[in-house]
Amino acid sequence: MLQALTDEPAAVFAPGEHLLRLDSDGNVVGDPLVIERGRWYHRYEWLVKFEGATRDELETWGQLLLGVPRVKLRPPRPDEMYEHEIPGATVVANGVEIGIADGLVGTGVARLLVVKAGAKEHLIPFQRPILVRLDRAARRIEVAPPPGLLEL
Repeated sequence: MLQALTDEPAAVFAPGEHLLRLDSDGNVVGDPLVIERGRWYHRYEWLVKFEGATRDELETWGQLLLGVPRVKLRPPRPDEMYEHEIPGATVVANGVEIGIADGLVGTGVARLLVVKAGAKEHLIPFQRPILVRLDRAARRIEVAPPPGLLEL
């Protein structure tokens, strides 16, 4: 079972498509996996069968990050970011810098933006209306957290 972190899972998990095995830094490890078949399972999860790979073999790999070749990625709009571009982006609330993005945690609509603010860490829902704007060129994320969230 795979958790889809794409807006286009039906295209990514289509028969014949190649997925790259990635380490935690996003570096390719091993040969690509070719999808034999895939189908939506539940919410953001997909069941996928890879050509030439048995279930027993896949289970030995444990938690695995998969990606598509960069040339297959749809370029983001100016108000979008690839997930790997989020860490290091400046996070602003009401025109004031509150910290630096460290990444996202969670899945689906329950994604949280992790923001480092000095010795403090904020977890901010990464969805509208709290997520106001992504500025890819400026590497800036604007949020409108509910009252009291940044004081937790």
